[in-house]
Amino acid sequence: MTDTTGPAAGDSPASSRAHLDNGGGAPLHPLARQALLQSLDEGWADPHRLHTEGRRAARLLDGAREAVAGVLGARTEEVRFTASHAAALHAAVLGTAEARRRTGGDVVVAATERAAVLHAASAAAVVHGGERHVVGVDLLGRVHLDAFRAAVASPGVALAALQHANGEVGTRQPLATAHDAARAAGVPLLVDAGASLGHDDLPETWDLLAAHPADWGGPAGVGVLAVRQRVRTVPPGPEDADPWAPGGVSVPAAFAAAVSLQAVVADRAAQDARRRALTDRVRGAVAGIPDVEVVGDPVDRLPHVVTFSCLYVDGEALVTELDRAGFAVGSGSACTASTLEPSHVLAAMGVLTHGNVRIALDRSTSEQDVDRFLAVLPGAVQRVRDVLGVGGL
Repeated sequence: MTDTTGPAAGDSPASSRAHLDNGGGAPLHPLARQALLQSLDEGWADPHRLHTEGRRAARLLDGAREAVAGVLGARTEEVRFTASHAAALHAAVLGTAEARRRTGGDVVVAATERAAVLHAASAAAVVHGGERHVVGVDLLGRVHLDAFRAAVASPGVALAALQHANGEVGTRQPLATAHDAARAAGVPLLVDAGASLGHDDLPETWDLLAAHPADWGGPAGVGVLAVRQRVRTVPPGPEDADPWAPGGVSVPAAFAAAVSLQAVVADRAAQDARRRALTDRVRGAVAGIPDVEVVGDPVDRLPHVVTFSCLYVDGEALVTELDRAGFAVGSGSACTASTLEPSHVLAAMGVLTHGNVRIALDRSTSEQDVDRFLAVLPGAVQRVRDVLGVGGL
């Protein structure tokens, strides 16, 4: 259906807008769009059926798994598609906790993990009579390694979870060291690569890994879960023909996700350098605005994410002001953004949780987009402060 009403009063026309809220939902990569259209014609049938159309769909799905496995450095049989990234995280936590219930019911997580991981860890602990152990982080958002080591070495731990990098502030986690600690304790490590796969080099130090195709320009409606063969897991739900994705997955979505992942990995080095230069400019310019704090590690971070918090500013009001100026940005927790609740990530870091803005640059974000954003931002912050009556503070 076509919207014939035009933009609302005060809204910027679509042609002048810049979408800077690409974390978890980037525009479709051109090759993802092409692959999606192709597979809608060729992979529409049920891949479990034995007729020609079903076998054709099955070949597309198998090819998608093989392609993703190649990027992850995994075996094809270790890769599964799920209905979403959250579903992959839920299945990883609940399925591993169930398989290891005789070991114990405790789950270790970092305080800055995605809400889906935190909630699944709580649910698994309740079912198996254990506890969710939350390990704190420092001011940059990096997990306290000594506390993590102690937690995973405790008796009764079924699973530990640690992000590769945080999608809200960009800080990378010390995965290699954390994985060594978990392995020494005999505890599998779940790595959430939902914010990093397709954007950053991915280490092989994981036992289970979940990824988010929509974050790298793949389609929504599909997730990735990879499980090393040495890790014991069981499907967390009732019996189904596709136990890790009850009801089956969309073959076109899985195929387009795999094609786009290969594409973004192929030119990642160039994109990394380009977007890191842009985010460096944003970090430097934002730091010059009075009473604004840039958060996250300035160096050891994702190349495309910047978050900053503004004192005396309401986050929702600032998002609205920037939206009127033609810029879509995020605020609040990246994994619960629809609630506009204060960020649990920033709260765990001990930094300002209100008045925060999160930007994630897509591969299509231009220098001109960033120039216009930096030109508009100081005035937008000041206007929000003036409305709140704190402009002179």
